Amino acid sequence: PVRKKSRTFYSAEQLEELEKMFQEDHYPDNEKRREIAAVVGVTPQRIMVWFQNRRAKWRKSEKLSVKGNKKYPTLSA
Repeated sequence: PVRKKSRTFYSAEQLEELEKMFQEDHYPDNEKRREIAAVVGVTPQRIMVWFQNRRAKWRKSEKLSVKGNKKYPTLSA
């Protein structure tokens, strides 16, 4: 039987560092993920998953903001 990985909980400092890295690059390569993992203190695999989830959250918020702008285009004028 395949065991599911336990959830990784990040401290505020780790999240701050990850968010800073996300602002610089949404798609870090393998080497960059290893560097981030060393700084944050988790495995590169966890970094990869965090970035996947963060990009999904980012795309969702982008989609919602575009939808919101189309819905009420005259409010800002």
